[in-house]
Amino acid sequence: MKTVLFRRLALAVFLLFGITLMTFVISHVVPGDPVATMLGERGTEAQIQEMREKLGLNRPLAVQYFSYLADLAHLDLGTSLRTRRPVLDDLARYFPATIELATAALFVALVVGIPLGVLAATHKDTWIDHAARIFSMAGVSVPVFWLALLALLILYGYWDVLPPGGRLSDFTEPPRTRTGLLLVDSLIALNFTALFDAAWHLWLPALCLGYHSTATLARMVRAQMLEVLGQEYVRLARASGLPTRLILYKYALKNALIPVLTTIGLSYGSLLSGAVLTETIFSWPGLGKYAVGSTLNLDFPALMGVTLLIALVYSLVNLFVDLAYALVDPRVRVS
Repeated sequence: MKTVLFRRLALAVFLLFGITLMTFVISHVVPGDPVATMLGERGTEAQIQEMREKLGLNRPLAVQYFSYLADLAHLDLGTSLRTRRPVLDDLARYFPATIELATAALFVALVVGIPLGVLAATHKDTWIDHAARIFSMAGVSVPVFWLALLALLILYGYWDVLPPGGRLSDFTEPPRTRTGLLLVDSLIALNFTALFDAAWHLWLPALCLGYHSTATLARMVRAQMLEVLGQEYVRLARASGLPTRLILYKYALKNALIPVLTTIGLSYGSLLSGAVLTETIFSWPGLGKYAVGSTLNLDFPALMGVTLLIALVYSLVNLFVDLAYALVDPRVRVS
């Protein structure tokens, strides 16, 4: 177990180092001048050169990169060229909103996808199975942005039953910021008005974002359940007269979920990094919307900070999945 943990941590360090190098090179070879974009049309050539020198952008790329690594060792991600604030402060400000949205989307995927996969497997080749497969095929085929636009058009544009976007209504007083997660902060402050308003704004973006993961989980659980239900120990349990519910949920589902853990971990990482379009459409003030603004303004420090944070989250999620494997399956445990 300790060996697995050490190897995964070492691999995560090398991964993050490679991400910093790749992101740095790509962000500095794309066409465009971030300083000229930041100063606008009124910026003179002298002002542009002065700002480039002030920001250290006139130094060789190798010098800039090693300087970036030295600052990164002190948790200094630089200063955003667009907001003029430290990138670390911007990430701490916008990332909780993305965590809240991605976690809600994953919750939707788990609550809907796993039972749907079990239901489809236990009713193989019936109308229930066919309906579940159609639902899953639509989920993996329909683009998230199209689904979000359609839902917003119908539920807000035509029926006016849902808010257009954002995390809270204009007239709702937000709770005191403690974690940055509105639902959690509202519970801590016992501000139930903000709690229900935040949940009302959250469920539609989470549903649109989590539909793809829901469909993927449903298909994965169905396939694994069908494989496990065909094993000899399941047939022996049925022949022994054990209740069907006990066989399904204590033996079959437990073993079927072991390979599904990887899908769940990757889905959460994808939800965090893939919320860009959903946040833009629903005006969700999260990391995706921050990344879009940084991209349009060639904000290299912000883009590198966002990429590094997403890579770190992916590494931590994969590490958690590996540890979960060792906990639920003794066969993969090593000393």
